[in-house]
Amino acid sequence: MTRIAKRKLGKTEVSVTRFGFGCAGIAGLYQACPPEQAAATLEMAWDAGIRYFDTAPFYGTGLSEQRLGAFLAGKPGQGRTISTKVGRVLTPVADGAAADHGFVGGLPAQVHFDYRHDAILRSVDDSLNRMQTDHIDILYVHDIGAQTHGPVAGARHWADLTRSGIAALTRLKDQGVIGAWGVGVNETGVCLDLLKRGPLDVILLAGRYSLLDRGAEADLLAVCRAQGVPLVIGGALNSGILASGPVAGARFNYEPAPQNILDRVAAIERICTAAGTSLLSAALNFPLQDQAVASVLLGAADPASLQQNLDAARLPPPVQVYADTAGFSLR
Repeated sequence: MTRIAKRKLGKTEVSVTRFGFGCAGIAGLYQACPPEQAAATLEMAWDAGIRYFDTAPFYGTGLSEQRLGAFLAGKPGQGRTISTKVGRVLTPVADGAAADHGFVGGLPAQVHFDYRHDAILRSVDDSLNRMQTDHIDILYVHDIGAQTHGPVAGARHWADLTRSGIAALTRLKDQGVIGAWGVGVNETGVCLDLLKRGPLDVILLAGRYSLLDRGAEADLLAVCRAQGVPLVIGGALNSGILASGPVAGARFNYEPAPQNILDRVAAIERICTAAGTSLLSAALNFPLQDQAVASVLLGAADPASLQQNLDAARLPPPVQVYADTAGFSLR
């Protein structure tokens, strides 16, 4: 087992390892992940020194939480950190009666969005049961915002969260059921809106602060630094294209990458190669250059992919690479 440095999240008592493990892949994101493969991948993450694991009810409609909980039940509790999410409520149904939402082999359940007080409490109870625990270190409000829901539904969900949902989160923290709370989103605007109401414990931002997409640099990072709000970065590979490179079928933002994105990544990759580093190494280490970033999530569905990510993460590129590639990044 190796050791990965930890960082405390702001004023909370919660700490996260510099690299965490994102648990969407072990729930069959895009392709099936057999249980023994999921267990082996989690074991490799643990042996590598990762102690921060991020999951969500949405991942495999409960399967990710179930698998993570079963795995961690056999590990010492001290020093590990678990985050999960609220905002989607699951209702079990008969096999074959629910959409897969991009996950293969998930548990049979219907999913609906609900950010109200009682829905959040119900979601947390369900997550605790699936993960076989009585405590969640970090609870993220998942996919709140107009980019996900559109303006009409987005406004309704925002009203639900601010009128009663935040009270539930505060109550859970006061009761010690959770150690910290924040938002887990892939857009910056809703983060800024919430930060105007007061500091959050933490923000999980997916895909908007990466080697390819530096959208968070314009405003969010400065606000987080000023308020002392730490960031966890998900989607550092922008759905895989910063791992695969600009190849046919590469994904960007969960969909096949358009030509203009392939061209940008090709230019970034050429700069990395000329500097003696890999696109993957540069991508995984890029977010950690900013002092607001506490952790970067490594996502993998099998041990070979995770090992590739771990090896790349341990070899940060020359810092000049980040400046040289800036002109090809989205803003």
